[in-house]
Amino acid sequence: MNILCVGAGLSGAVIGRHLAEAGHQITVVDSRSHAGGNCHTERDADTGVMVHVYGPHIFHTDDAEVWDYVNRFETFKPYKNRVKSTTRGLTGEQEVFSLPVNLHTINQFFRKTMRPEEAHDFIVNEQADTSIENPETFEEQAMRFVGKDLYEAFFKGYTIKQWGMHPSELPASILKRLPVRFNYDDNYFFHQFQGMPENGYTPMIEKILEHENITVKLETEFTPETGAEYDHVFYSGPLDGYFGYELGRLGYRTLDFERFTHQGDYQGCAVMNYGEEEVPFTRITEHKHFAPWEEHEGSVLYREFSRLAEPGDIPYYPIRQVKEKALLADYVKLAEQTAGVTFVGRLATYRYLDMDVTIREALDAARGFAACLEKGEAAPAFFTAPL
Repeated sequence: MNILCVGAGLSGAVIGRHLAEAGHQITVVDSRSHAGGNCHTERDADTGVMVHVYGPHIFHTDDAEVWDYVNRFETFKPYKNRVKSTTRGLTGEQEVFSLPVNLHTINQFFRKTMRPEEAHDFIVNEQADTSIENPETFEEQAMRFVGKDLYEAFFKGYTIKQWGMHPSELPASILKRLPVRFNYDDNYFFHQFQGMPENGYTPMIEKILEHENITVKLETEFTPETGAEYDHVFYSGPLDGYFGYELGRLGYRTLDFERFTHQGDYQGCAVMNYGEEEVPFTRITEHKHFAPWEEHEGSVLYREFSRLAEPGDIPYYPIRQVKEKALLADYVKLAEQTAGVTFVGRLATYRYLDMDVTIREALDAARGFAACLEKGEAAPAFFTAPL
């Protein structure tokens, strides 16, 4: 078949490669001048630092097949995400703490030397608001599990800046499992496989796209009329964008990056959060620390500012509040009435997806499409339901 994949990010590349290996002719188009989507990495010309152009991406998964898949195209070097946070302590002075909240954070914050069991009892019996039995909001979830002091130091201000609304207006589900540990483990993620691609994400995705049955066209805009020229389309752009925003725009948060350089080591870590609402940015990322096996004198850093996305902005985080979910449901109905198109990935399903989940869903979609062909059935609009 002659298949079009819209988007040269992870979804389009993985689906395109899988179907190309099955003998189909694949065209991959992307409006940007590079492959990789928001995972795009490039070497800074002045410092040699590998820069995560659209913000840092750290690979972590428990999915062994996905881990093997990415290592087929790029060598992944060990990397543990260890985040720090600059915020006010109980004294009112700014201090640097370790995240996620762990035994070191708790002892430092409360000026104690508790053992794990003591810290657990202290948080549960003296700090947590146990009057909140069924947390419904982000704020209630945090207050229920860590109490007012830790909530205000590490979660409240950061969340207001990140989401543009008070935590009392956000659902508890955003804080699905509060990252609190009663040991000294400061690895941000729990997953078995964690690492960074030695040469960056863009070379990895370019290798995925290297196949005799794949044609890549960058700086190429997609229109539904273009898609009609193909036997099937896999679309990974914004769901509302496919339909020309005819029902309205789905809400997103976007990021602005204030890039600056430094000679030497600016902050000593890859990610420094700023928990206070008064500090306008959410965090500073120092990109050379994402590749600790490399050595660079110069340094490239981003200050991150979060705001509501406007037309023309890069959409990052789907808001998915009640209003957005209702509009999403209407767009899903439209999509399900559209023949010959399958909607895949973060933007087309309006969900926040980690990279490993994106790859898993792309592999499942490609296999599901092949199964539909074998049965003589039409492929569905969604292999993973957005709602």
